[in-house]
Amino acid sequence: MTSNSFPHLLSPGRIGTLEIRNRIATTAMGVSMAEEDGSAGERLIAYHEEQAKGGVGLIILGATSVGWPIGCVQWQQAAISEDRFIPGLKKLADRVHAHGAKIAAQLHHGGLVAGYGFQEWGHPLWAPSVPPPPRGDFTQYFLMEELAGMAGYKPPELKILEQDDIDLVVRQFGEGARRAKEAGLDGVEIHGAHGYLIQSFLSPATNSRTDGYGGSRENRARLLREIIAEVRRVVGPDYPVWAKIDLREEGREGGLTIEDAIFNARVAQEAGADAITATAAHENGQGKLHTQSHTPHTEALNLPGVAELKAAVTIPVIGSGRVEPERGDRAIGNGEADFISMGRKLLADPHLPRKLAEGRRDEVRPCIYCYTCISAIYMGVDTRCAVRPECGREFEFPAPAAPAATPRHVVVVGGGPGGMEATRRLTEQGNKVTLIESGERLGGTLRFAALAYEPNERLLKWLIREVEGSGADVRLGTKATPALLASLAPDAVIVATGARRDMPTITGADQDHVLSGDDLRRMMFGETSDELKRKTSLFTRLATKVGAATGASANIDLVRKATHAWMPLGDKVVIVGGELVGIELAEFLQERGREVTVVDETPRFGAGMTLLRRMRILQELDEHGVRLAPGAQGIAIGRDAVTWTDGAGAAQSAPCDTVIVAKGATGDTALADELIAAGFAVHTIGDATGVSYIEGAMWGAASAVRDIAGERVEAA
Repeated sequence: MTSNSFPHLLSPGRIGTLEIRNRIATTAMGVSMAEEDGSAGERLIAYHEEQAKGGVGLIILGATSVGWPIGCVQWQQAAISEDRFIPGLKKLADRVHAHGAKIAAQLHHGGLVAGYGFQEWGHPLWAPSVPPPPRGDFTQYFLMEELAGMAGYKPPELKILEQDDIDLVVRQFGEGARRAKEAGLDGVEIHGAHGYLIQSFLSPATNSRTDGYGGSRENRARLLREIIAEVRRVVGPDYPVWAKIDLREEGREGGLTIEDAIFNARVAQEAGADAITATAAHENGQGKLHTQSHTPHTEALNLPGVAELKAAVTIPVIGSGRVEPERGDRAIGNGEADFISMGRKLLADPHLPRKLAEGRRDEVRPCIYCYTCISAIYMGVDTRCAVRPECGREFEFPAPAAPAATPRHVVVVGGGPGGMEATRRLTEQGNKVTLIESGERLGGTLRFAALAYEPNERLLKWLIREVEGSGADVRLGTKATPALLASLAPDAVIVATGARRDMPTITGADQDHVLSGDDLRRMMFGETSDELKRKTSLFTRLATKVGAATGASANIDLVRKATHAWMPLGDKVVIVGGELVGIELAEFLQERGREVTVVDETPRFGAGMTLLRRMRILQELDEHGVRLAPGAQGIAIGRDAVTWTDGAGAAQSAPCDTVIVAKGATGDTALADELIAAGFAVHTIGDATGVSYIEGAMWGAASAVRDIAGERVEAA
């Protein structure tokens, strides 16, 4: 695939006087990477510099506070509220410019969403009027330990803005723009969306004022108009200025509509904006909606609204919202948008633009849409990425040193995500790698996770492709033993053999209609085991049928197609286990027509999932009729039903044809301990050290490879 595959996405663009090398922007994300005092330090600078190195055209510095600490929405939020912030921002701009990218500040005031400013410093939330109470309570999806972390939370106080306050806010935005210009930033984006201060004036759901700032659309847009006009007055006619507005408020009664968005976009253009960034907001109290607006789970969810907005104005429009490069290229080519901003994709691989331009689309590390990045912010910590540990830590982990003249030989045991990622990283540094996998194919439990959740399949295919092209000596169907490793004489060993999955002690778990997670995985890929041979002839026949359908290679696409229409399970399935594996399996089986019940002792479901992914999937399971039974005691498996006692002491039951026990996984260091005893230098990673899922595997691989590289440097 060549750069000609993306002729529109990679073509130069323009916002006002600002010339940009391509149409890809880093969307403004509040990432909590500034210093404690709001200044731009090395961490934030290195994070954005890596994006510039990766070839992005425009970087929008997220949530840059014009009133810091008033209006702050998160820990370590960047600030532009005083002149003392200019030097750090100038250093950031210089470092980005050195790699050919442009950078703008997103001028921001949190308004009604500025809970951090209140909890940390006691500043009340600034608002146009008293808002209606939220509909729903998304904290019902928090785990008990997460709720415990919110101890001491105080109900926020409100400050209803008077004219002097409004005048101050207008000046603060103007002064923020002046500082951005003095710091050498290339433009400013005025944040008028996502429930923040300006949007709370724009929305009829939160603005019930009766003065000149409330009532009609024109009045509700007055603050936006005044801020843009003031910014334009301060920076002059040639400095790029644009506004970010919502296409809609998802799920909010009486909220913004596309008609409001068109009106507001035209107001922004008339006031002097050079472009519009189109996004969406949502009703905060409803969990699922957090992934149905500005950070959507559905691909290209916002592009139809972006196209409507573009047709209504004559200035460029920046679209966003889980847009794949191919879809973004079509959107620009079809006149639906002028730029595409990307957030999660550039966290997973900041070099995506460069790889597209060099015709290396397949080498782009995929985002798996697990919401690790944004869930971290919701939990009050800094952004991170499950599949790229260096995200936000670029200043701690510079590019590895050039490989030694005599590369090290490392044996990696286990071909799951941790083992494959370690192999990829080691060979990239010039090391010789022997990858030993006991099964007949790479992937480990990620293969099953890829069936249950399609974005995981993208990571699986990427890792396999990277390993196959790495030059590593891959030995499938091979058992790692001390004798074998002694014959290989490695300098270091990485053990990534995964968890041990024992059947927990559950009454009735020894029956033939009861499967462990490993049983199901083997069936799906046509594998056999002594345990499976003990199961009924029905399961044995069906497992053989899967193997025949998918062929010896068990191609993941063929398995996916086969299991859409057919599954080796009964119609009524009870899953015992309410953590990540059980919940994703429930989604998988429900989509294939099974009547599903999930039961577990734990009081809250979804452990192992990030908060936003958990909020979405649990609500969707409920909507699709999956019965969720947390807090169950005395679970017992019968031939035709699973029984338990609920939290109120009432007897409960669920009919079953098949029971899947999706729990009981624990770390397994048996092989690592054996190899250490034999004298090998061993690094144990991933689920072998305790169940940590994809993030644990990828981060563990990176850590082990860094440790080995450090040993090599010291030895040299």
